[in-house]
Amino acid sequence: MRRFFVLVTLFVTLAAAGATNAGPAGRVNVLCSPNPAWCDAIRAEFPRATGIQLGFVRMSSGEALARMRAERGNPSFDVWFGGTGDPHMVAMEQGLTEAFKPGNWDELRPELREAVKGRYIPLYAGILGWAENKKLFREKNLPEPRTWTDMADPKHRGLLAMPNPNTSGTGYTMIATVVQIYGEDKGFALLKQIHRNMAQYTRSGADPGLLTGRGEVAAGVTFIHDAVDQILKGFPISYRAASDGTGYEIGGLSLVRGTPNRSQAIAFLEWSLTPEAQKLAAERGQSYQIPSNKNTPIPRVAPRFEDFKVIKYDFIKYGSADVRDRLVKRWTTEVFPLPK
Repeated sequence: MRRFFVLVTLFVTLAAAGATNAGPAGRVNVLCSPNPAWCDAIRAEFPRATGIQLGFVRMSSGEALARMRAERGNPSFDVWFGGTGDPHMVAMEQGLTEAFKPGNWDELRPELREAVKGRYIPLYAGILGWAENKKLFREKNLPEPRTWTDMADPKHRGLLAMPNPNTSGTGYTMIATVVQIYGEDKGFALLKQIHRNMAQYTRSGADPGLLTGRGEVAAGVTFIHDAVDQILKGFPISYRAASDGTGYEIGGLSLVRGTPNRSQAIAFLEWSLTPEAQKLAAERGQSYQIPSNKNTPIPRVAPRFEDFKVIKYDFIKYGSADVRDRLVKRWTTEVFPLPK
């Protein structure tokens, strides 16, 4: 009998030890909008750092917002990671995400915190521009566009690409940028002229650079850090931003309202903002933005704001649901159907 109790005690002790060291303490589900390689990197490293498993679905910003809206009240994600800030602001305004101030909030760059007014957590910043295939411009004996109005030159017909703002935050950033520089009506008149030169609208913000690198178009509107990634991969392109002014993004990080995995989601938010986590973007994520934590080293190849004419982008106005939805609808009905 005594031997029986010893075995039972040993079994219970081992079982308790096994439970203590049993690995993952739950799971977090992430709606991931940056470069897929960055999503893969966080999936690998977050469990190693915390013991919490991570699953993600990759979607561009516009698609991610549509998914969030469709899942209102019954979300399948706990955190929205990355993507342009305007859909994060819309999600907050419409109650799809909730305000959350992480413990390392004061480590984030104050200019980014101030720009978004606490509507979401800044994760990075990136400058809008375009990729260029100089060889193709030379072959066609055409000047490279230097301004948004140059993009409208009929000489560039069939030589441009940009992301569709219905699916891509990059595409919307371009519309909002042109409108802020020229005013809404003049801006849309310019967008109609630029449309006539478009060979293709893409679903993703990085794809116009790929088309440029393959020689399918001569210039593709994209965030410059995406063009940097493509240059490092060997594509024969360079990059430029409009000399008459360009916009920028503050990539977002948001806590989904009503998540059943709230503690795991908060653990992920806190981890995502550490220098150790943010360095993954450049080291393994093929992403070269300005990281939001001021203690995170800026990648050597990251485009710097001081090198371009960056406008004072109004994130609050152009991130509101009414303005964003109206501008995207206006582009979809007034610009996209026009003949080329």
